[in-house]
Amino acid sequence: MENVQEVEAVATEQQQEQAPKAEQPKRNFRDNRSDNRKGGRRNNRDREVKEDDGLIKKTVAINRVTKVVKGGRTMRFSALCVVGDGKGMVGVGMAKAAEVPQAIEKANLRAKKAMVNIALTDTTIPHETIGKFGKGYVLLMPAQPGTGVIAGGPVRNVLEAVGIKDIRTKSYGSNNPVNCVKATFNGLKSLRTREHIAQLRGKSVEEI
Repeated sequence: MENVQEVEAVATEQQQEQAPKAEQPKRNFRDNRSDNRKGGRRNNRDREVKEDDGLIKKTVAINRVTKVVKGGRTMRFSALCVVGDGKGMVGVGMAKAAEVPQAIEKANLRAKKAMVNIALTDTTIPHETIGKFGKGYVLLMPAQPGTGVIAGGPVRNVLEAVGIKDIRTKSYGSNNPVNCVKATFNGLKSLRTREHIAQLRGKSVEEI
């Protein structure tokens, strides 16, 4: 009898040890995530960026350049950017880097340092002018309010960064983006208002 009781006691202890433990609730790591995530895709094709500093930054062209060295070829990227405040200030910058974002950032910094003030009359330019760079020529003509910006891609980027709303343009010669942008930039720098010309001549505006 004692042996039977010992066997039953051992069996009871084994059953207690094999009894399933209380299931602990599984931890869901998704519960701690915030639901404030913004949905939707980002449009990487939009090259116009407005930052907190109030400047309009536009990437005009990106080219891949190759340099042949002793060890082989090195691939880099060059970026041409235009920076303006939309109120008469604009600058053009060009830079190279191993990656496209770095090239754009360097070009924007150079364009910021090269910003100049452009003479404007309301929403257009004070007079007709021709900008030249290399073999590229850009004719800039004032227009009536409501005309809009009549220009091609590279020239339009510069004019919109300056803040011109009404203008007519025509490009001659080279249609390279670099030549078009720098020819437009040189043409805008040559603009003079009547007040400025009168000041240079030492006369009043009515005497001119």
